Amino acid sequence: MPFSYSFYILSALSVISALFVVFSKKPVHSVLYLIFCFFTIAGHYLLLNAQFLFAVHLIVYAGAIMVLFLYTIMFINMNKEMEPHKSNLAKAGAVVAGGVLLLVVMAALKGAETIPLQAATEKNTGMVENLGMVLYNKYALPFEVASVLFLSAMVGAVLLSKKELD
Repeated sequence: MPFSYSFYILSALSVISALFVVFSKKPVHSVLYLIFCFFTIAGHYLLLNAQFLFAVHLIVYAGAIMVLFLYTIMFINMNKEMEPHKSNLAKAGAVVAGGVLLLVVMAALKGAETIPLQAATEKNTGMVENLGMVLYNKYALPFEVASVLFLSAMVGAVLLSKKELD
């Protein structure tokens, strides 16, 4: 029973913070609300017994990407005078496009199957040990190919950024 209460509390906090992201007037506040939304989504991962996804979500999204968003917002000068004014036709088009997107998502989710919440929490699918076993046994070759690809990309980036001495 406590599982469902925590799920509903985290879900409500996620929806409320996402609404604050959209309706906040100041961009820095929107980013801070988005960070809080990411933390609540990470809480959902913990409820589903996916500790690895929880840690990666916090490190990648709440850590790295949100810091980039904050720096970007602080570096750009957002004045009301410099912001281009949007016509009412563009605003109406955005509302229509959002409505069509909502209809498409609802139509796609109409035929989706759901798994019972108890079945998702009973398995050890999100455990780091199981992920490591699958990654290093079944997908060992693609994992090594990806590591060689990343290494060659790093070498290429260093060579491209190196100044030539004449």
